[in-house]
Amino acid sequence: MTNRIALILGLTLIGGIVIDLLLFGSDHLIFLSKKLIDLIEWMAFWR
Repeated sequence: MTNRIALILGLTLIGGIVIDLLLFGSDHLIFLSKKLIDLIEWMAFWR
């Protein structure tokens, strides 16, 4: 992965989070963060 692609992906991710916060508030982001932590723990178990 080149630096340019990483920068574009990072900016897209940050932009999506900002738009979600502006339109829907922080409830969705907190829910998705909890689910991401659960997924990471589950994948670490199977590793």
